[in-house]
Amino acid sequence: MHHAKPHLALLCVVLMLAPAGSFAADQTAPPLGAAPPSAGPTGAAPQPAVAHEGFFGRLSAPYRGQLPPPVSLANSGRIESLLRAGNLYLSLQDTLALALENNIDLEIQRYTPRIADYNLLRAQAGGFATPASTSVFTGPSSVTGAPPSPGLQGLILASSTQIGNAPPSFDPALIGNGGIAHLTSPQSSSFTTGTNALITRQTTTNASVQQNFVSGTLVNLGLNNTSARTNSFRSDFNPATNGSLALTVTQHLLQGFGPAVNSRQIHIARNNREVSDLTFKAQVITTVAAIEDLYWDLVTYNQNVGVQRDALSASQRLLENDQRQVDVGTLAPIEVTRAQAEIAAGQQALTVAENQLFQQETILKNALSRTGVLSPEIAAAHVILTDGIRVPETEAIAPIQDMTATAISARPELGQFRILIQNQDLAIKGTKAELLPTLDVVGQLTNNGLAGDVNAIPQTGGALRNPTAFFIGGYSTVLSQIFARNFPSYSLAFSLNITLRNRAAQADLANSGLALRQQQLGLQRMENQVRLEVQNGLIGVQQARAQYQAAIQQRKLQEETVAAEQKKLEAGVSTTYNVILTQRDLVTAESNAVAAESAYAKAKVELDRATGQTLNNSQISLEEAFQGKVARPPNAIPNAPPPVRR
Repeated sequence: MHHAKPHLALLCVVLMLAPAGSFAADQTAPPLGAAPPSAGPTGAAPQPAVAHEGFFGRLSAPYRGQLPPPVSLANSGRIESLLRAGNLYLSLQDTLALALENNIDLEIQRYTPRIADYNLLRAQAGGFATPASTSVFTGPSSVTGAPPSPGLQGLILASSTQIGNAPPSFDPALIGNGGIAHLTSPQSSSFTTGTNALITRQTTTNASVQQNFVSGTLVNLGLNNTSARTNSFRSDFNPATNGSLALTVTQHLLQGFGPAVNSRQIHIARNNREVSDLTFKAQVITTVAAIEDLYWDLVTYNQNVGVQRDALSASQRLLENDQRQVDVGTLAPIEVTRAQAEIAAGQQALTVAENQLFQQETILKNALSRTGVLSPEIAAAHVILTDGIRVPETEAIAPIQDMTATAISARPELGQFRILIQNQDLAIKGTKAELLPTLDVVGQLTNNGLAGDVNAIPQTGGALRNPTAFFIGGYSTVLSQIFARNFPSYSLAFSLNITLRNRAAQADLANSGLALRQQQLGLQRMENQVRLEVQNGLIGVQQARAQYQAAIQQRKLQEETVAAEQKKLEAGVSTTYNVILTQRDLVTAESNAVAAESAYAKAKVELDRATGQTLNNSQISLEEAFQGKVARPPNAIPNAPPPVRR
């Protein structure tokens, strides 16, 4: 127990000396899998988590890992509320709400800001900032036609934010070491030690706490102790304990000096958190635009099925009329065969249209459910759309200059690139500091202490010992001397290290500057592309509107042509073949009108995306998108049949 007392006392002293943050990270992230404290993409850093596990729980908290909970594949209750009697009733707003709540692309992307939170936490501890992800999933595409626009895929160039001076560790560290030794040293003279074979039994216990600061300062507070027992009769104290408490401050004066250099990775990580928010916003815009395209295409496919059914009904009526005329002998039988062939072609066209409708429904349902069409109820549900395409009489379009300015400020891709350029500017500060020599000043203040028992080994000749009573005692005496500063020591030193030629640092700075220039040009390239997309989007709306107006006039003309040709056939001055030709032209005109409506709706979607107004015009809250919960209740189902009793 006598030998354990110094070590217990040492532990108590270290616990008193250690700063409050020595046993836990400065910043503790929220539980994995939980939303950041900001509850949304706001760029807030993770906040310290308050532990309620007692003293030892707080001690062990930094060394217990966390894993996120398993993913949830359960759909929101909104999709169940819109199912009635095997039908899924969808307005455009409900469709977008289901996408925000259940779309798997958005759910994957929700982890991106959370990952950025922990990357920021890592940078706050002194690590390099992890590059931010800017990748976005392309939205689902319809059965036919070109895939939806994935948004601006700009030139995201590799940055050099992880070169230059390595940032110091900002987590305080508690360092301890100890050991025991049995030392036997032959002595060439016994004058100093009183023996030709000096035997020492030594126990060493050291502990220190150190902390780096953004100013480039390293502070170390260390308590060192050595207890020794020897066979030397010349020592006044045996065993004896030496102790010292040393405060060492090291300050970088050139390389590694100042917050601009040492905290740059923290600023870069904060910027990357904003980039992750913009990445999520870009994903929401991409997904919403794709879902809107799917919805309007499904409206078109529904209308196309109706067109093909009407055409088939007209062919069947024509067959019945021809059959009557053949029966009375006023029409050749070949006309009946011609009408039957037209019916077969119409049935084939209807089958193709119905299959396209079924495929489009499946694609849309897959995008609105986390498990796709795994659920039999969802897979078998027939989608009934409650919104249709409306082309206004007049088009309210802002001046192209205003639309371009709005796009330049609102497009998340441009915001990402601007932040990456800021990161490159911050990185250059680190590479510039790498050019400087290393010049450090080290100051040390040490308080020393000594205590022990009077040496019991008799001196030669029986001489009496007369040790100073001030040093007689145990480890408490050593501590009292240390804190009373009875034996202080001071030192001040400089350290200079100059790298000759310094080629590596020069290359790093040149590469950082070149990467910055590339990114500046890349930003200009992106802005040019945005202006082009806005211009093309505006032209697309104008062309789609003109196409729609022309298609409507053509449909009216063909309707009148079919009616006139039918009257001629009834009067015996036309043939079934002519009527079939006019009916085919009418089907084509009706299909063109349906396609023109769809083209107009999708052109508006593309213009909203190009100007960065998709979320505003669709009344979507980015906060709700991040939470995956839309507060607005589902729309009432119009004339819904009663639910099926099971």
